[in-house]
Amino acid sequence: MSVYQVLNAGRLDDVEWTKEASPTALELFALAGLPRKGPGKPLAARVGGRLADLSATLEPGTPIEPVLQVDPEALDLLRHSVSHVMAEAVTRLFPGVKVAIGPSIQDGFYYDFDLPEPFTLDDLERISKAMESIVAEAQTFSRSELPAGEAAEMFRAKGEIYKAELIEDLVKAGETKVSLYRCGDFTDLCRGPHIADTSLGAAFKLLSVAGAYWRGDEKRPMLQRIYGTAFFSPKDLKAHLDMLEEAKRRDHRRLGRELDLFSVHEEIGGGLVVWHPKGALLRTILENFERQEHLRRGYQVVMGPQILRSELWRKSGHLDYYSENMYFTEIDGQGYAIKPMNCLAHMFIYRSRLRSFRDLPLRLFELGTVQRHEKSGVLHGLTRVRQFTQDDSHLFCTPGQVADEIKGVLRLISDLMGVFDFPFEMELSTRPAKSIGTDEDWEMATAALKEALGSLGAGYEINEGDGAFYGPKIDVKLKDALGRSWQCGTIQCDFTLPERFDLTYTDNDNQKKRPVMLHRTVFGSLERFIGILIEHYAGAFPVWLAPVQAILLTVTNRADEQALDFQARLSKAGLRVETDLRNEKLGYKIREARLAKIPFMLVFGDKEVQAGTASVRRRGGEELGPMDPLAFQELLLKEAATPSWD
Repeated sequence: MSVYQVLNAGRLDDVEWTKEASPTALELFALAGLPRKGPGKPLAARVGGRLADLSATLEPGTPIEPVLQVDPEALDLLRHSVSHVMAEAVTRLFPGVKVAIGPSIQDGFYYDFDLPEPFTLDDLERISKAMESIVAEAQTFSRSELPAGEAAEMFRAKGEIYKAELIEDLVKAGETKVSLYRCGDFTDLCRGPHIADTSLGAAFKLLSVAGAYWRGDEKRPMLQRIYGTAFFSPKDLKAHLDMLEEAKRRDHRRLGRELDLFSVHEEIGGGLVVWHPKGALLRTILENFERQEHLRRGYQVVMGPQILRSELWRKSGHLDYYSENMYFTEIDGQGYAIKPMNCLAHMFIYRSRLRSFRDLPLRLFELGTVQRHEKSGVLHGLTRVRQFTQDDSHLFCTPGQVADEIKGVLRLISDLMGVFDFPFEMELSTRPAKSIGTDEDWEMATAALKEALGSLGAGYEINEGDGAFYGPKIDVKLKDALGRSWQCGTIQCDFTLPERFDLTYTDNDNQKKRPVMLHRTVFGSLERFIGILIEHYAGAFPVWLAPVQAILLTVTNRADEQALDFQARLSKAGLRVETDLRNEKLGYKIREARLAKIPFMLVFGDKEVQAGTASVRRRGGEELGPMDPLAFQELLLKEAATPSWD
C-alpha cells in the first residue's frame, strides 16, 4: 500500500493506493472525492509545483493538487487545448497544410499555418464547424514520448518542416526526448499539459486571420495566423466578445480620425505620427500638466540633443545590447546614433560640475523625443510607433536616499494615475540573460526596489529575467475602463552607468563616492499614453483635458454677434471655445458636436439674444438652462480646473 497526499478544499488528505501499478492523478483525485463533473472537476494536476496531465502517473511522497476552473492556469490550459482542436480541424479541411506553433495568449490562442491560399471568412466558418464536431466527439488528449531524432524524422516525412526544425533546435540545446500529444487524427509536438478531452472546449470563437513571419524573422516564410478565444461557459465567452465590440468602438485609430486628432501616412513613413491641431493641443495640455507636477516635486526640466556620438552608446552598453533598435548616421567621418533613450545627456548634465552630497538627490526631467527601430508588423496607431516622446527622468542620489526616492516616484505615479481613474499593478523585473554590471550591483539594486515596495505595502509580482540590461526595474501596469492592462510607467535602479561614466560626488567624509542612478517614467511614451486615454474615455475627455471645452451653436445668423461676444469673453478667461455659425439646422449642429464629444454646447436663438444668455447643455444631453456669460464662465472654469494636490 502507498500513501499519497492530495490537496482537497484547502487541506492535505492522505489517500491510500493498494494496487501494484502507480496511480494517475485522475485516480487519486477520484479517491479523494473530488467531483467528476461540473466546475469543481479537476482539469489537470499540480505536482511538485509543475503542471501535469490527469493521466500522469505519480510516485508516492509528492503532494498533488487539482487545477480547477477557478485557478489562474485554467484558461491557459483550456485555450492551449482548443488551439490543438483548431489545428486538427484545419488539417482535416486543408490536406497538405503545414502546421507551425499554437500557444495560448493573454486573451485567447492562435495557431500558425503554411498554406498557399489565404484563409477567408468562409474558411473560418468551416473550421469552426469542424471544431464543434471534434468537441462533440470528446476526443482525449493522449501524451507520448519519442527520441528526439525519431520524432524529427517522423514530422519531416509528413512534410511538417516547422515541427522538424523545432525538434532539431531542441536537440542542439541538449534534449534527447520530446513529448507529443495526439487528439483524434492530429499529432502535435507539445510540452503540455492539456485538459483530459475536447468536451470542455465548446465555448470558443475564431476571431481573425493575420500574417506572421516564421519565428518572427522577416527573412523567413510568411505564415497565416488564426486567432481565437475560448472560455469555460458561453456566458463568459459572450461577455468577452461584447468587450471586444466595445474595444472596436473605442479604437483610438478610428477615434483619432473622427475627432481629427492625428494621422499616420505611409507616404511619410510607418510609425511616424502627424498631430493635427486638436491632437497637438491635447498633447500640449498633458505635457504642461506633467511639467508643472514635476516642478512642484523638486524636478528640474532639461533637454538633450537628438543624436550623440556612437562611442558614447558603446560605452553605455547600448551598442552591444540595444543596437537592433537604433538608427545610425555619420557626420564628418564620425559615427552618430539617434537617441533611443534620454539617459546619456542627463549623465553629462550631472558631470558638468563637481557634485557634493548636499546636491543630492538631483532630479532631472525631460519630455524627450526618441527614435526606435520597430518592425513594420508590430506598428499600431499611437501605441507602437517609431518616434515617440518619453516623460523621462533620471534621479541621482546617494545609496541611502534610494528607497525614499523610489517611494517618491511611486507616490507620483499613484497621484497621476488617480487623475485618470486608472487602477494599476506593479511588477518587479529581475536580471535578464544579456546584462551588464556585477552580481553585487544587481543584488543591491534589486534589494533597493524590493525595500521601497515593501515599505509602502505595495503588492507586486516578480517577472524573472525581464529587467533592463543595466538594472532591475519596477513596471507599472494600469487598467483602463475595459479592464485591459497596459504597461506605462517604469522605475529602473542602476549602479552600472554611473561607474561607466565616472559619476561621483563628495560625501560628508570628503571622499569620492558613486551616486545611484534611477531611470523612471510615469506615462512612458506620450503617444502610447494618449492612445490609451482616447480608448479609456472613448474620446470623451474630461473638461480640463478636452481640446475644445465648449462649442457655441447659433440657430439664426441674428445670434452670431452674441455668440462671438461669448466666445471672446470665454477665450480671454483662458477657456477653449469654438463657434458653429453655419447656416445649418440646430439638430444637425448638435449631433456633430456630440460626435466631436465636446463637453458643453451653448445654443443661441432669438430668445437667448433678447435675454443676453445662452441655453447650456452637456454632451450627455443634460439641460442646464439659460446662463449669462459670467455664470457659464464660472461653471466652466470650475470644471476645467487642472487637477492638483496640496
